[in-house]
Amino acid sequence: MLRHLGLAPRKGLGQNFLVDRNIVAKILEAAALSAADTVLEIGPGLGVLTWELAQAVRSVMAVELDTGLVGWLGQLFAGQPNVHLVHGDALSVDLADLLAAHPPAPGGSAKVLANLPYYITTPLLMRLLEEELPISLAVVMVQKEVARRLLARPGTKDYGALSVAVQLRAQPEIVATVPPGVFFPPPEVESAVVRLALRPLPQDAGDAAFLAAVVRAAFAQRRKTLRNALQSGTGPWDKAAVPAALAEAGIDGGRRGETLSVAEFVRLSAVLQRFRRPPEISNNP
Repeated sequence: MLRHLGLAPRKGLGQNFLVDRNIVAKILEAAALSAADTVLEIGPGLGVLTWELAQAVRSVMAVELDTGLVGWLGQLFAGQPNVHLVHGDALSVDLADLLAAHPPAPGGSAKVLANLPYYITTPLLMRLLEEELPISLAVVMVQKEVARRLLARPGTKDYGALSVAVQLRAQPEIVATVPPGVFFPPPEVESAVVRLALRPLPQDAGDAAFLAAVVRAAFAQRRKTLRNALQSGTGPWDKAAVPAALAEAGIDGGRRGETLSVAEFVRLSAVLQRFRRPPEISNNP
């Protein structure tokens, strides 16, 4: 098909096209679709998954950056009124507007399906989670190494700021591991299909941006104790108050940030927010 269209995989866009119907079936099964659902598909490629979605759900919004592929998709889905093509970058397209324009039917929900180019995996996942979009579920194809990080537990080498950020807002589950041979061209690494059941940020987390700053500081210098990491970072809290905040949260400051559970990060952030530094006032005219 690519030869017929005069196209070739673009390495700069991280294009690896899924060519195994068994994996397509696993993605669809993990998404638990209903006829009332709306699906936001990121990176439809040649439309293999899009075609199946068009038969199964109320509305499909397919966001594709590649101009040549958009032209092909326009031809392929010319007779499908429930498929809406969006030519743009998923990192900058207004996803909230898209979902508002094509809401699910009563009883349905909005879901995301994506074969993510590896170079945008983390920023796109964080966008889906942090923008509080009305999404109940995401099923994404990611690098296997990234999948391990999404599910990692405290104290393991894969556990980091991404693990905490995802587990705060979703229940991640690896649905299937995927060998390179199911793609064209085959990538150099294994992949995994990950199902993310989204949930609201815990109510006691308070300011989400403040919590994110605490997590970043804890992992920025992994060899430091938590106390030292929080005192030497640039977070918006009073550094002198760190020992008292740790004690009040019931967390040993001699631990390293990578040993804290998600619940402990939430508890620590809630306490530290009471010791927020006043914003600096610029003297510039």
